[in-house]
Parts: sequence; structure tokens; C-alpha cells
Amino acid sequence: MTSSKDLRIAIVGGGIVGVACAVRLQRAGLKVDLFESASKFGEVGAGVGFGPNAIRALKGLGVYDAMMARTGEELNMEPFQYISEQEGHELVYDQPIGSGDVDVGMTIHRAVFLDAVVGLLDAERTHFSKRLDRITQSEELGHTVSTLHFQDGTTFEADVVIGADGIRSATRVAVAEHSTRATWSNTVAYRGLIPSEHIREVNLKTDLFRGKPTNILGDNRHLIIFPVSNNEIVNVVIFCTDRSKPAGSVDVPVQDWTIPVEKQEIFDAFKGCGSDVHKIISLLKDPRRWAIHLLDPTLSSFVRDNIALVGDAAHGMCPHLGSGAGQGFEDALVICELLLDPRTNVSNVQDVFKAYDEIRRPRANKVLKASTAAGDLYETWRDVPIDELKTRLHDMWGWIWYHDLQGDILSTERSLEERGVWRASESV
Repeated sequence: MTSSKDLRIAIVGGGIVGVACAVRLQRAGLKVDLFESASKFGEVGAGVGFGPNAIRALKGLGVYDAMMARTGEELNMEPFQYISEQEGHELVYDQPIGSGDVDVGMTIHRAVFLDAVVGLLDAERTHFSKRLDRITQSEELGHTVSTLHFQDGTTFEADVVIGADGIRSATRVAVAEHSTRATWSNTVAYRGLIPSEHIREVNLKTDLFRGKPTNILGDNRHLIIFPVSNNEIVNVVIFCTDRSKPAGSVDVPVQDWTIPVEKQEIFDAFKGCGSDVHKIISLLKDPRRWAIHLLDPTLSSFVRDNIALVGDAAHGMCPHLGSGAGQGFEDALVICELLLDPRTNVSNVQDVFKAYDEIRRPRANKVLKASTAAGDLYETWRDVPIDELKTRLHDMWGWIWYHDLQGDILSTERSLEERGVWRASESV
């Protein structure tokens, strides 16, 4: 009888989730090939936050120690402080810190994370300049084989395909029944990295270095700010939303998803704000505007046959809860644990993937929708009574951070046994 060790696994996409997934499976002895469309590893964007749930998933994936060794930092991200954009920058709400390290996550530059973990990959099974064109399927000895066709004319046959190729996923086309294009949320983001010494020189009223990320709340706009790289650099993301038309009603051409802009565009968007906001904008170098996209409507399935989606390919979301990466790592841990079980084989992998979908899709899509709602709250906060606002800000994190992912994995394993997909007597 075949087992998971016999599976030929292809992972499409060499971002932070695809690499973490590949590391876990390869180090356990599975035959895994990773395909990245770029000529080398690299991440768009800048800083990223990993909540406590993401940290637990990274430990399960076996990449946490390498990440921490590379950064030389301790876990450093506590709950947000919420500040008004108006002059004086009143503290609106200071999210309390829990006991011990239960509330502590981490902020890190995406490129630093990749640099920390790519050395754990099997270089001979890592393939660059492989942009997926399409996937075809055939039957071979009673099971489905997927053939990946790349734009350079090469192909690769796999028993399992994991699509980790991001918000513009080509793998998703092979899974989704309805339109797979991401839609524009009507929000744009201006991102930048500012040396901490420059921040300190302008004497902000707001303390950005007290161990908490900062959310400056505005009207149809807000800023997310947190230090990275041992507090040497400050990551700044400035959001503006056009609420004059329905989200998704305007199509942004792919070439315009991220474009360079003049700093004056950002100043114009933040007229009437307090001095801290203007000082931060003045420190941005070579700003770029990002059109924030999401999957709306959400996918009705993350899987089809022997193909499964993880991360943004499955549930690309707005970044307003800082949970997109964490949900991707949760996907990766669940799918890896199911594939690593020796009871998974070419004959039952489709049923195993259905179980993955049943446990991951409801939660990830709930986080996706909650992320959109969080952005709305940050930018319409003046319309909410202050006590209700504080309650909503306080309650938006716990169900994400303290979710029992190991419980999900155990319940999925029991479900596979109860359905007869796995035999309980074969458990090791």
C-alpha cells in the first residue's frame, strides 16, 4: 500500500507561506518541488505582523527557530494603541496586555523572514522562473495526476498540488467555479520604511517605540505603524478609502496595482490631520501606492480533486487585522499535518483535501470578512459611541489569536477515521 511518502507534491509559489509549507514537508522526507515565478526569492511589501496564532503555526511548521535566529529579536508585538489623527493625537484606546506571552507576536520584514528560512529548503527541488500557465488533469492507475504547464514550455506531473501563489493565483483558476479575479476594495495604501532615528528627530507626540503597534484613526483613512529590525526601522502603511462608490465597482488594471506616486498625493489625502501624521508623511522616501484587493465573493471551496489552495490564493484579504499571513500559516500547518500522516496516499488524497477545506475555509473566510469590517471601523470610528468602539476594538483580536488549531487538526483526523478514509488501526 502506498503512503504519503510516495506522493509527488508540487507547491506553486515561493512566498512566505509556500516556503514554510515546503520546508515542513521536505524535512519530513516527502518528495516536494517548489516552483517560483520570479528569478529568485523575494517579497513585495515591507513589514508584516505575526500574531500569537501565527507564532504557534510557525513553531509547528518547524521554521520558528530559524526565523528567531536570523532576527536576533525576542517576540515583540503586543496589542495596538489607537490614536486620533487630529492635532493633539488623543489616545482613543490602549489595548491591554495579557498575562505572560499569550498576547505577544512579532513584527518582521518579509524579506528577512524568507532569508531566514530558504536555507532550510532542498535547493535541487527549488525551481525559479516558473510562472504557471495552467493545470491539466488525467487519470493514472486509478488516481488523478495533475500536470503543471509553465509559461516557459516546461511541465511537471504531481499527485498533489498546493497553490500558494498569492492574490493573483494561477492555481486558483483550476479550483474555483466562479470568477477567480480579486476585486479592488476601494482602498489604497502607501507603504514605506523609515529609519527610526529620523522618526525620533521630528519629536512626535505619539510614542511609536513602546512595544505596541500604532493605529492612527481617521475619516476614511488611517495609518498602521510599527518598528521592525530591532527597532531600527519603522514600517508605515497609510490607508485611504473611497466610500463614494461600492467596493468592486472599479477595475484596477494589474499594471496599476502598485505604482510610484508623488508625496504630495499623500499630503492631499490627509489634509486636516494633526502634525504627527504630516511629519510621518514627510519622512517617506519614494512612496508607492498599492491598490488593496481581496477575494470577494469568497471561494466556495479551497480544493478541487488533488489541488488545494493556501494563503492569499485561497482567501486574499485586506490587511486591516494583520492576519493574512497568520491564516496562511494555519492553512500550511493543517495541510502539512494531513499530508504527513502515513495513511494519506494517492488513492485518498482528494478526500483528505475535502477535510482540509471543511476545517479551514469557514475560519479563513470569516477572518477575511472581519478584516474588511475592521478597516471600516478604523475609518468611521467617530460614528460609533466611545464605549461601543472600545469594546469592538478589544474584541476583534481574541478569536483569531487564541484559536485552537491543534484541536482543528485532531478533529479533522477523527473525521477522516470516522468516514473510513483513514483506518484508526493504522495510526502511528
